[in-house]
Amino acid sequence: MRRHLSIFIRGMAMGAADLVPGVSGGTIALITGIYDPLLQAISSFNLTLLRVLKSDGLASGWRSINGSFLLALAAGIGTSIIGLSGILHHLLEHERTLLYAFFFGLVASSIPLIGREVQKWNGVAIGAFLFGAALTFAIGSLPPLSVEPGYLYLFGCGALAACAMILPGISGSFILLLLGVYSPVIAAIKSYDVVTVAVVGIGAITGLLGFSRLLRRWLETSRNGMMALLSGFLLGSLQALWPWKENAMLLYTHSDGRETWLQTNAWPQSEALWGCLIWTLVGSAIVIGMHRIAQPSSS
Repeated sequence: MRRHLSIFIRGMAMGAADLVPGVSGGTIALITGIYDPLLQAISSFNLTLLRVLKSDGLASGWRSINGSFLLALAAGIGTSIIGLSGILHHLLEHERTLLYAFFFGLVASSIPLIGREVQKWNGVAIGAFLFGAALTFAIGSLPPLSVEPGYLYLFGCGALAACAMILPGISGSFILLLLGVYSPVIAAIKSYDVVTVAVVGIGAITGLLGFSRLLRRWLETSRNGMMALLSGFLLGSLQALWPWKENAMLLYTHSDGRETWLQTNAWPQSEALWGCLIWTLVGSAIVIGMHRIAQPSSS
């Protein structure tokens, strides 16, 4: 029960992160020491699972996918999304700068902690780190596409967004925004367009299952370089989490009149400076605490 409660709490942290644009649940999974078991559990959904279910029964199949871990994690994510969505929505509307300062501190302080997982900073590791930082920085700076999405395109967008969700430093919702399908997907959910939602959902499941196996294989065969790459992802994502923003382009108008804007980074505003510094330190303190708690159970 103690272990399941710990996984549940980490799931809540992942769910809260996914509710904030620009923040990835994969970042929280990496920080809290459950990234490897998460990839292993997701990648266990394959043909071997079907054979295990057929030959050994449901209990063996449940163990082969680490079902207790996934259930506790999913419960935490769901609880967070249901219970914290209203609070985070309020903070995004009224205290966005302080909220982003909190996540900026959370991610920034995790970079050296994750960097410790790199056993040898050789040329390959340094190159992977710089490439990861440049990639996420570039993704966070791209303007969104303007497209008329068909079902095949929506399927591909769902797959890419799911891949981004399990990569630290890259937000799945932001990928949908860049690919020009954020508005159509939101509209499909609100209008109960089952076909569109199903196409995106099937694409997301396909991308998640396939990419998780690939990531797991890379971590098994080239862990040193991969950890350097993931650390670079975190560094590059800081530009998207910079607390001070200014509106550059109107992207989407919600049915209630709320507007979603493409934003660019701005100079710090003096009236919010001390509050941002405090919440940055709070975020740093929390991630250091989570990392220390995760150490015994991540082995």
